[in-house]
Amino acid sequence: MGYDYGKIWVAGAAGRVGTMIHDMLDMRDVELLETDVEELDITHAAEVNLFGSRNRPNTIINCAGMTDVQECEKHIEQAYKVNALGARNLSAIARKIDARIIQISTDDIFWDKRYRSFHEFDVPNPRTVYGKSKLAGENFVKELAPKHLIIRSSWVYGMEGHNFVNSIIEQAKNGGCIEAAVDDYACPTSAKELSRVILRLIKEEQEGIYHAVCGGSCSRYELAEEILRLMGKTDVRLEAKKMVELQSSIDGPEYTILDNMMLRMCEIETPVPWKEALKEYLQEYDCQRRGGI
Repeated sequence: MGYDYGKIWVAGAAGRVGTMIHDMLDMRDVELLETDVEELDITHAAEVNLFGSRNRPNTIINCAGMTDVQECEKHIEQAYKVNALGARNLSAIARKIDARIIQISTDDIFWDKRYRSFHEFDVPNPRTVYGKSKLAGENFVKELAPKHLIIRSSWVYGMEGHNFVNSIIEQAKNGGCIEAAVDDYACPTSAKELSRVILRLIKEEQEGIYHAVCGGSCSRYELAEEILRLMGKTDVRLEAKKMVELQSSIDGPEYTILDNMMLRMCEIETPVPWKEALKEYLQEYDCQRRGGI
């Protein structure tokens, strides 16, 4: 037996972070309530209120979100409905039942043309609908839930759902040419490393805002280059592109590099370097897919 987590409700449990939290928890140490949109839509306040009032978790982890940047630009109202209104509804029930809410947020709340990192005390300045809607969600959490923890991460990848890392792996298997942006910079972070931080912060009973990203940073092009190197795919051609050439809604460049300053100041273990986490993930991806890379 380890740390007693009590009763945790994970909203968005079928996503890459939700499934990883499930896998990392010892069920002898926690009563885990897991919902995804099929079981409970967090944009419906009445559903959220009923579920929370009936089950009364002591911790709510909001892993749900509309994360596709392009789709958020096309469907603005839906982006705010999921990323802001959903967070509001979960924060309201957290306050009602005296639970702590953990909100998973993003590097996209920041933007700067300069190549620099952002710490937790920097003022957000989002320029995408995705970033603006996630910041609105953060604000609801801070305003409505007295006990809250906001954890920002970036370029999170895992086995579940579509993400850049999995896309590059599959493209590499099929051969041909891969295009990646040279002017889009952040910190690639595995869902496993992010989940480790979430569980550490729960154990430490921390509150406030934390950044949780793997060490170092790179461009999308450099990330794809490292994936191909680890896979031994020397025959695959990688082509450098500007973001605007890839039909991005963002008129580049994009530097959203997060700094784990709060983790360091609070002497909480930080995630491993991004290349180390990526190597571990590729090995696990290979095992799970059983097809080899």
